[in-house]
Amino acid sequence: MTISAPDPAQPPPWTLHLPPGTPAAHLDLAAGQTLVGCWVAAWADDPGHPVLTTLDGTAVSAGELAERTAVAAARYAAAGLVPGDRLLMSAGPSVDLIVAYVAALRYGLTVVPANTAYTGPELAAVLADATPALAVLDDPARLPAGEVARPSVDPPGARPATMSTPATTRPDLGGLPAPVAEVALDLARPGDVALIVYTSGTTGRPRAAPLTHANLLASAHAVRLAWRWRPDDRLALCLPLFHVHGLGVGLHGSLTAGASVLVLPRFSESGVAAAVREGGATLFFGVPTMYHRLAGSAHLAELRGLRLAVSGSAPLPADLHAAVAAGSGQRVLERYGMTETLMLASNPYAAQRRPGTVGFALPGVSLRLTEGATGLTEIEVAGPNVISGYRDRPDADAVAFTPDGWFRTGDLGTFDADGYLRISGRVKELIITGGYNVYPREVEEALTSHPAVADAAVVGVASAEWGETVVAFVVASDAVDRGLLQRQLGGWCADRLAPHKRPREWRWIDRIPRNALGKIVRHELSP
Repeated sequence: MTISAPDPAQPPPWTLHLPPGTPAAHLDLAAGQTLVGCWVAAWADDPGHPVLTTLDGTAVSAGELAERTAVAAARYAAAGLVPGDRLLMSAGPSVDLIVAYVAALRYGLTVVPANTAYTGPELAAVLADATPALAVLDDPARLPAGEVARPSVDPPGARPATMSTPATTRPDLGGLPAPVAEVALDLARPGDVALIVYTSGTTGRPRAAPLTHANLLASAHAVRLAWRWRPDDRLALCLPLFHVHGLGVGLHGSLTAGASVLVLPRFSESGVAAAVREGGATLFFGVPTMYHRLAGSAHLAELRGLRLAVSGSAPLPADLHAAVAAGSGQRVLERYGMTETLMLASNPYAAQRRPGTVGFALPGVSLRLTEGATGLTEIEVAGPNVISGYRDRPDADAVAFTPDGWFRTGDLGTFDADGYLRISGRVKELIITGGYNVYPREVEEALTSHPAVADAAVVGVASAEWGETVVAFVVASDAVDRGLLQRQLGGWCADRLAPHKRPREWRWIDRIPRNALGKIVRHELSP
């Protein structure tokens, strides 16, 4: 049963994101038709505009990027790849990686990004499912012996000998044959698949989400409009480029806006500060873990020079939001998205950014809350940013999509009195104890607000009496008496949580397991 949905008689909520004077009727999230169509047009308009820079002085102009990606595309062709082939990429952020990636899209290849932390067997599993023709890796030795073949040196148009053991090369493509002729570029169509991104599910076989040029372009235009992205902006980009946060939001948004990217090889507090102070960065996108480290460093005040700081990929605690604001003047803008849908909602740029919420639906996106069989309100979404289905997984499609075509996010949510969306947890993470629902995030926020708690995670454990009981995993901020702290936390939670929400068991650990984007990996927490 749908309990909250857009009122067709009222302006869509996403109109709140549009710049003043922008008629909703003129919204065009397909401008440019494809990612590369949009980018190439921007490069032609201002070929001297710096597009990619680094702190060590590297600068690539729009015209140079057009030339370098054309050469790289011709090298793909010389290695035997043809438009429609799949290309696995797994390397840290760099100018070379971006050139290799953009060239792949310009040539009509489908890119399969893979986590740089994957081991050989994990990469081999992705290769087996995606069957790419070529793998671009920071270190080809990451693949197990027997899984690597050298790049083809056959004449242009020849096919690689096998698709199960793809050729490999580094991000600079130095292992590929030199181009022997120009190739046709920028011929992709809006419905062509640009990316296949594997979901980072903690259980079961990962699902492959095929994202088309139209999906990616619509999302890039939506955040460009909502965040007032301009050509004179420069994004300090240190997010991984194997995930839609760094790739689909950071890189795609910058190129779609005609802006610049300051490429940082990794996150560090001093690096972000230098990007603002010396590199002229006006934008920074990070995950909560990054903001936590910045807030505890001597570099927090440097964020004052930014036009906009954005957080995503995991919930940003309200107390961290306040700490960043107090130390830098930045009211961090929290947004909401996922692999299958790209960006869904955002706090407003020009109005109140409300901690603990993700704001309103982005331009072109429709959100609704539907009550499921358990009585929980799940967030469902529709829009040009949403995939049409998983790759070769009709079983997953049957679960993920409603009969009327909306995508079930698996996130639980509520709208406050002003229409701001708050995410209360995941359907599968919900703890039901004694018939009562407990959202882990709510308990975790209560625990981490205690000054002696550095981090915390909550899981449910099977109980014959209660169905499940709440177990808290806690990282103490200092060397404290754990028995004393446990008693203190008992009282602390009693003042803040109803009895059924309070942890019944406590576990003390050195760190909470989190993935590269700061999300808790709950299945690694063993009671």
